[in-house]
Amino acid sequence: MFEHIRHHGGFTLIELLIVIAIIAILAGVAFVSLDPLSRLADARDASRWTDVTALLSAIKIDQVDNGGYYIYGVNNFNRPAAPTGADTNYMISNATTTTGCNASACSAVTAAANCVNLSGLTTEGYLGTLPVSPKGTGSWSQTLTGYYMSRNTNGSITIGACEAEGGTSVLVNR
Repeated sequence: MFEHIRHHGGFTLIELLIVIAIIAILAGVAFVSLDPLSRLADARDASRWTDVTALLSAIKIDQVDNGGYYIYGVNNFNRPAAPTGADTNYMISNATTTTGCNASACSAVTAAANCVNLSGLTTEGYLGTLPVSPKGTGSWSQTLTGYYMSRNTNGSITIGACEAEGGTSVLVNR
């Protein structure tokens, strides 16, 4: 009589190729729309914002705790015998001498010897460690942190990042 045709429950090769092609197209669209390189740059900038804010807060808290005087590295600014001056950017470092710091890697710092040692913020407990900028185009370390500071003529402190990948400068002033 009639033969029963048995169907197997599998997919044909064409069906599998179509599904794989659709998944590949969707993955490509998602990858382009998410733009992981921009997201990584945004994350590094967010870390820089956190670091400059933490540095400035530590400096200001130390100032309050010391009766209005800044930590030595900052307080040394604007003294006649000091080589540092107001409104000049200095690389934040833990170098004990300016010869241990070559700040020319930061375009905001105009002289290679312009470094300020803020390691006292860590030894006094205001910071766990001296923040180091995430690696973007620069190569930063405890000696060259990737952050700079200036003490302005009005007495306020500005902390900034040597590099910013999001197009806007990363700096805070108080």
